[in-house]
Amino acid sequence: MTPVPRRGYRIGVPQAGGWREIFNSDSAFYGGSNVGNAGRIAADPVAVHGQAQSLELVLPPLATIFLRPD
Repeated sequence: MTPVPRRGYRIGVPQAGGWREIFNSDSAFYGGSNVGNAGRIAADPVAVHGQAQSLELVLPPLATIFLRPD
């Protein structure tokens, strides 16, 4: 948690395909600045953290996001 957005933050995920951002505490709905991943992001075939697939995320400032596979 930092006071600035982090763009291009890559994390490994266990499966390919789309991932939906189901919660973003920086959403305008909660009074935030609405920085995020536009609701959905696709996994890339880039190995990270011991996983064959990964997501390149935008991490909002001082916030939490939850993702789930589509």
